Amino acid sequence: MNEHEPVVQDGGASAPLQFSYGGQAVIEGVMMRGAYNAAVAVRNPDGEIVVHEEPLNAALYRGSISRMPFVRGLTLLWDALGLGTRALMWSADVAIGEEDVSFSGPLGIGTLVFALAFGIGLFFLLPAAVAGGVESLLGLGTENALLTNLIEGVIRLVLIVAYIWAIGRVGEIKRLFQYHGAEHKTINAYEAGAPLTPENVTNFPIEHPRCGTAFILTVVVISIFVFSLLGRPPLFWLLVSRVVLIPVIAGIAYEYIRFTAAHMDNPIIRAIIVPNLALQHLTTNEPGPEMLEVAICALERVLAAEKAHRAPSAVVEPEPDEAAVAAR
Repeated sequence: MNEHEPVVQDGGASAPLQFSYGGQAVIEGVMMRGAYNAAVAVRNPDGEIVVHEEPLNAALYRGSISRMPFVRGLTLLWDALGLGTRALMWSADVAIGEEDVSFSGPLGIGTLVFALAFGIGLFFLLPAAVAGGVESLLGLGTENALLTNLIEGVIRLVLIVAYIWAIGRVGEIKRLFQYHGAEHKTINAYEAGAPLTPENVTNFPIEHPRCGTAFILTVVVISIFVFSLLGRPPLFWLLVSRVVLIPVIAGIAYEYIRFTAAHMDNPIIRAIIVPNLALQHLTTNEPGPEMLEVAICALERVLAAEKAHRAPSAVVEPEPDEAAVAAR
């Protein structure tokens, strides 16, 4: 998740608008998104870069809700999950050479629901249950709630790191992580004002302070403090609290990521985010030039759409929803 905050025109009025130029890696490609459009660029088996574009929800990305602290993180996170899941499914179809590709549908919704349930169960409910077992085994009482919650947080962090490390050993995921690196490098190059060519982009860092991996680590740390406020209620209410408080924790984590990213010139902030940047090495690999081409293609399509919206009077040639661009 990478953010950039320019001034754009919306409805004929110029006003500061916060939105992200960033996205995620997909199968053999990269998704990028801005305030108005998302673009997914995928290299198909013939070596062509196939691009899909679609408009984004105006209320989430350009409305007042997108500027409400703590709330904006939740709405954008939910939308990004849905958009990201659909983009992954679409990219998988293109990557295997399917001609009739779909970007949405019941399967996408079902996949999203399953992914959310799996993530909540594995990374929130399971650590809470295991920490409860450790609490009973060691005879820790309510006066040791902070220690038990700390144990729960450590278990959660270990599970997340182990899971990311394990899937990173799979060949297909290694390649996906290379495209993740391509996304980071491209966004870093754009934010630095460098020309978007593979030769230039390859020289930029593979880490980015607003990466989703950093967000995950931040969620784990903040969850320890938030859950500690509740002590250790009975198991049923303990598990309920872990689910119900996820939006609260995500909202706080989102604002923390925004704050640290906006103050990168502060040496204290740079020191604080070192673990966030280090963890990204588990989810990013060095991309090849052909991968950088795909990421650049996706970002350029988003930037072109943003430019068209900022200059509504300009004549812009319409582009097809999906287009194949010959690989170079």
